[in-house]
Amino acid sequence: MTTNTTTSTATPTSQPADGDQPTLEGVPTTPARTTMRVVKRSGEHEQVDVTKIVAAVERCCDGLPEVDPLRVATKTISGLYDGATTAELDKLAIATAAEMTATEPQYSRLAGRLLAGVIDKEVRGQGIGSFSAAVRTGHEQGLIGDETAAFVAEHASRLDDAVYRAQAAHADWRFDYFGLRTVYDRYLLRHPLTRAVVESPQYWLMRVSAGLSHTGEEAVEFFELLSSLAYLPSSPTLFNSGTRHTQMSSCYLIDSPQDDLDSIYERYHQVAKLSKFAGGIGLAFSRIRSRGALIRGTNGHSNGIVPWLRTLDASVAAVNQGGRRKGAACIYLEPWHPDVEEFLELRDNTGEDARRTHNLNLAHWIPDEFMRRVEADGQWSLIDPDAVPELPDLWGPAFDAAYRAAEERGDVVRTVSARYLYGRMMRTLAQTGQGWMTFKDASNRACNQTSDDQTPRVAADGTVQPAPVVHLSNLCTEIIEVTSNDETAVCNLGSVNLAAHLQWSDGTTGVRPTDPAARATGIDTDRLRSTVRLAVTYLDRVIDINYYPSEQAAASNPRWRPIGLGSMGLQDVFFALRMPFDAPEAKELSTRIAEEIQLSALERSAELAEQFGAHPAFAETRAARGQLQHDLQGVEPTQTERWAAVRQRIADHGLRNSLMIAIAPTATIASIAGCYECIEPQVSNLFKRETLSGEFMQVNTALVGELKSLGLWTEAVREKLKADNGSVAGIADLPEETRRLFRTAWELPQKALIEMAAARQAYVDQSQSLNLFMESPNIGKLSSMYLYAWKAGLKTTYYLRSRPATRIQQATVAGVRAGASWGAATGAPGASQPTAPGSPGVVGGLTASEPVRTFTDEEALACSLENPEACEACE
Repeated sequence: MTTNTTTSTATPTSQPADGDQPTLEGVPTTPARTTMRVVKRSGEHEQVDVTKIVAAVERCCDGLPEVDPLRVATKTISGLYDGATTAELDKLAIATAAEMTATEPQYSRLAGRLLAGVIDKEVRGQGIGSFSAAVRTGHEQGLIGDETAAFVAEHASRLDDAVYRAQAAHADWRFDYFGLRTVYDRYLLRHPLTRAVVESPQYWLMRVSAGLSHTGEEAVEFFELLSSLAYLPSSPTLFNSGTRHTQMSSCYLIDSPQDDLDSIYERYHQVAKLSKFAGGIGLAFSRIRSRGALIRGTNGHSNGIVPWLRTLDASVAAVNQGGRRKGAACIYLEPWHPDVEEFLELRDNTGEDARRTHNLNLAHWIPDEFMRRVEADGQWSLIDPDAVPELPDLWGPAFDAAYRAAEERGDVVRTVSARYLYGRMMRTLAQTGQGWMTFKDASNRACNQTSDDQTPRVAADGTVQPAPVVHLSNLCTEIIEVTSNDETAVCNLGSVNLAAHLQWSDGTTGVRPTDPAARATGIDTDRLRSTVRLAVTYLDRVIDINYYPSEQAAASNPRWRPIGLGSMGLQDVFFALRMPFDAPEAKELSTRIAEEIQLSALERSAELAEQFGAHPAFAETRAARGQLQHDLQGVEPTQTERWAAVRQRIADHGLRNSLMIAIAPTATIASIAGCYECIEPQVSNLFKRETLSGEFMQVNTALVGELKSLGLWTEAVREKLKADNGSVAGIADLPEETRRLFRTAWELPQKALIEMAAARQAYVDQSQSLNLFMESPNIGKLSSMYLYAWKAGLKTTYYLRSRPATRIQQATVAGVRAGASWGAATGAPGASQPTAPGSPGVVGGLTASEPVRTFTDEEALACSLENPEACEACE
């Protein structure tokens, strides 16, 4: 899976006149070869001509030497019926090409190009022939905001010319089918009544750019970056920039409601308003008293947090982000809360449904004290927040002291084994993938917005307020920002497509070289720097233009001005440079990329501060005291001169943004750009992907090229890939180097993913959406893995990804022990493994007859924590 053109690709020889895209109409008629007829858009009937269809397909085949237009045409006709419309013929041709992707990835690009032609025809069919005309139509229909409409009218000639140049160079051909289909189904503005799209993909990208620009020149510069797919903002910006409702922020972090009715229902209202405009929600809930706690006003007893979360669960399902995608929220709870065990059961598929929340995501906000007691096999006290209300606002030594003091006073509901509770957390992760492990102290210790001095402050109104503290992360665990009862943290996201910054031996930069024989030589750091600077400029711009659905969000974002610049396509880079994901040089490259991105972001933010002023809370930050993220992590950077210069500039002028780097999951925008998600390894070399846009085949284009070069891209190999869940481990003729390069996430040592993330963290001032992968998780493996993540200094982790039971059952007998600990590379899940010569029947280090010891969850947990590197229960 890669993007489908380089930004330096030459203009195709067959240009559409006046920006037209190729469709199945407009090709010279040849003698009919069938009696079947189609109905044209004019209502006329015309006999189907395979030669005409071949010619239309050929117009879209520039640079696709493996595509057979005749094969597409004949398969299209075979699915046609007499009297079908030409629009149906277009759709059938697209579907035909898309279905052929599994055997040849270039058909995905062909399908995308055919779809681009259909979209173009749909837009032009409404009399819309330019970008400015699309904006006028959208404004008339109440879709485009007044300011953007006026801006486009003022700069119409310049903007139209830029879009025309992009269309003339077939910029839409940069999308593969899956990416463009997603754009068509979810992002392009539609007429309120006819539901026809009123903007093409390039009009859409220019609308996004125009909505964030002050001058025509700015709009063109940003549009050209977006059109190249080298950088994309996150979905809310792509949805709403330039529209009447400019809610462009991705993430909202809401502090726990106070323990009273008004505060709880205010939070419900705030969540609903934020979710309506496509915001992902994180909500802490640790201040609400536990089940059985005394309610002094009524002399009754509390029902605890579960009924309140049930109500929130229904609200999140009802407010589905404006009808564009499902509403989403994550609840954060600290493990000292007495309802923590009921919290762990909220996503269970068994038990009393009245105590389940099937729409909410769950995460633990874990202090170091808990992990230390797990490691020491100590006891853990559950404390009601009504008795010790200050605990949510403390971290590090201050939390430790307050927590131990509460224990000494006897302010404890009950005491449990720390390992018992940790084991419950691991079991929930194994069963549901939920109950994400996020670390309170690491997040606060290395957050630019916090301070080691946690002395309460006296506010302007005379009230005493806690020091700024991070109470939670967001829906996807990459945002680390302070919150309070009066401030809801906000973040605007965007991601750099690293694959578009590959440098090639023929001197080009982009996803692929001009010369097919060229090899990748590294990352074009000059272009990366330029991309980051532009991205920071427009992420910062969102803060001023943005619509804030709640007053708490409007209070927080202009004060702290955080942004979240991430990256995607790291796996594409490793494939191009032939680096196995767990190779030392891969970790080093990942770290250097992270350093370049953060350094360039800081340089630009300092420039913006010099130009427009530092963010209002700058004096409260660690940066104001000379501490940057790598200082907080105890890491020495490599670009010492640039770091010294930016440090001085920050001292002189401050920073425009308190936080700048956050690596989000990028599931949708990576699909649009045609690259692998964020910083993750590939999940499979061959699989179908389901989204709101439908089900589409994804094929690892890099692997196909490798297999073709070895003469192994055959039907037998394709069937083997399907049978082995997209793993190449069972392809006997494949060189070991190739096997290592194309391993999937299930075959990689998870320790390598954690160590790469930990190394990168020194240059990530927020956090990372770090998924971990384990086909058949057990308590022992998980406990040692998450203990290692905590010790490595990670701020957060995200989903635990595991395989469905039906796939797990395909494994060989080695599945009893899985062949290795979580920290070692394994064979493919469900893949047949080549055995060593002279060792028949040996699988994963065991013979089929060798007895295997079984372990209870408690034994596995203890062994994994006490012997993390050599635990038999973890193997």
